[in-house]
Amino acid sequence: MDMLANKPSVIYQIIKETYSNPDNRLSIPFLCKTAGVSKSGYYRWLGAEESRRAREIKDLDDFELIKKAYEYRGYDKGMRGIHMRLSRFDPPINMNIKKIKRLMDKYDLKCPIRKANPYRRMAKAMKTNNYASNILDRNFTGLGPRKALLTDITYIPFKDHFIYLSPILDACTKEALAHQTSSSLKEEFVKATLDELRDKHGDELSNKTLIHSDQGCHYTSHLFIDTVEEMNLVRSMSRRGNCWDNAPQESFFGHMKDEIGDKIAACETDEEVCKVIDEWFDYYNNDRPIWGLGKRTPVEYYEYLKNGGEIAVPKKYVKKKK
Repeated sequence: MDMLANKPSVIYQIIKETYSNPDNRLSIPFLCKTAGVSKSGYYRWLGAEESRRAREIKDLDDFELIKKAYEYRGYDKGMRGIHMRLSRFDPPINMNIKKIKRLMDKYDLKCPIRKANPYRRMAKAMKTNNYASNILDRNFTGLGPRKALLTDITYIPFKDHFIYLSPILDACTKEALAHQTSSSLKEEFVKATLDELRDKHGDELSNKTLIHSDQGCHYTSHLFIDTVEEMNLVRSMSRRGNCWDNAPQESFFGHMKDEIGDKIAACETDEEVCKVIDEWFDYYNNDRPIWGLGKRTPVEYYEYLKNGGEIAVPKKYVKKKK
């Protein structure tokens, strides 16, 4: 009984089961004394059985809601993501994060864990010396919507090869404004992303809009630079080897890969992988609220700012003053 000394409810349950056994010859006072618990405590516990059962039923009902939010559109979510998804139910459900954590722990529902990206950038075969200054300087939100765009390339492993993804994000609203997938790393792949940006959001950009990238060979290529100049955008580049200069983009890739990993593994063809990616981008922009955006989706946050809302500045990306 020593191992259970700090768990009286477990002891009370054992006493109840022992006493209820048809072959039992022991009294409640004797069982309580042997177990080292008070008789009054046991009877209080016994009298609260109905309320415990009601709490268990309520916990199960609430956990079903958590599980429904967790599985929404097939993408796993953390506690904050579940909290925000519940608030979008009809009718909305306001469940605090402590309760969500307690029920997830109780019923063994695990949040996805971010994994480090093991892939490095491609060889510098196409690299030129056409670098740009770090004009953005980690001011990811301060310039406002459609004023600072982030872009990069990530590698998505599939079977025995990679599928490459090139998105362009609005640094302020976190909205994915364009994205292209490719089975190769030809320069045209990145140009196609710019072309999509121009087609979908060209009228929302200005000649002061920054497009920020790393110093990879695609972004120093003549094709990329010429297209940026045609669109009247301003180039900005991270410092060499400094991932924090494009931190929101790196975070975006990490979350995306965590959330679509199982779906990619179930694909049979490159076309299926591209469809999974396209569906996730739609989900991300329109149905995936973000804590730092006031629990709004990127599309909702853009509309909120357009209508005079105030910009929220995530502390983790604010550059410290020296």
